[in-house]
Amino acid sequence: MAEAERKYHVGLAAGEVGEYVLYPGDPFRTPLIGGYFEDAREMAFSREYRTCTGTLDGAKVSAVSSGIGGPSAAIGIEELADLGVHTFLRVGTCGGAQREIKMGDLVIVTGAVRSEGTANDYVPLEYPAIANLDVVLAAREAAEAAGAPYHLGVVRSVDALYPELLPDRMPKRDQLKQELEVWSRAGVVANDMESSTVLVISALRKLRAGVILLCVDELGAGEIQHLDPSSMDRMLGVAVDAVRRLIQRDRASG
Repeated sequence: MAEAERKYHVGLAAGEVGEYVLYPGDPFRTPLIGGYFEDAREMAFSREYRTCTGTLDGAKVSAVSSGIGGPSAAIGIEELADLGVHTFLRVGTCGGAQREIKMGDLVIVTGAVRSEGTANDYVPLEYPAIANLDVVLAAREAAEAAGAPYHLGVVRSVDALYPELLPDRMPKRDQLKQELEVWSRAGVVANDMESSTVLVISALRKLRAGVILLCVDELGAGEIQHLDPSSMDRMLGVAVDAVRRLIQRDRASG
């Protein structure tokens, strides 16, 4: 394949990625997700973008990593959309913003507070970051079928991890702690770094997108915890099942 025919950052060409993409941040989660596919193989590993493509119920699907944060997530969506992707399911981690969000719980995102900056270069801040309803419903059904503890709600996406995690270290510690308290009192269920970017840019490109997150930091803990691998496996299994349900519904609707 001529290099000119490949997308510059993701390193993929037409036909190498499915129309449905599971979108983790960590490149090492890509082969884990691929383990749920049939006939999976690695198609590219370019920068932070690692791609594994296979099939689910006969439909071509892919897992593509995005790295950390909004800028790289946005680049991946742009290039993958050009290659024919129409559905994104972000699978990542988060910090809980409510006492009831416990380690290992899933958060199915209905919308996101836009406290990150990437999407601001696309559209004014008043434009909402809303998850696609079909993706939300498929994710909820998959979580219930798996018996996985989950929460539905609005998350808040930010650009900087450690000011959220350890505000006492920061020059603006009082301001940061007050801001975290405000959003928690407003009912935000968790904090992450990519959801709002993924949801806004997907909507602008007329794509379906949703987000499933795994809690790795309970409110007030002040550190990211190392989970039992079974918690990550459970989230990835739920996410793959959600995509399978979307594929089945798309076929049924013609």
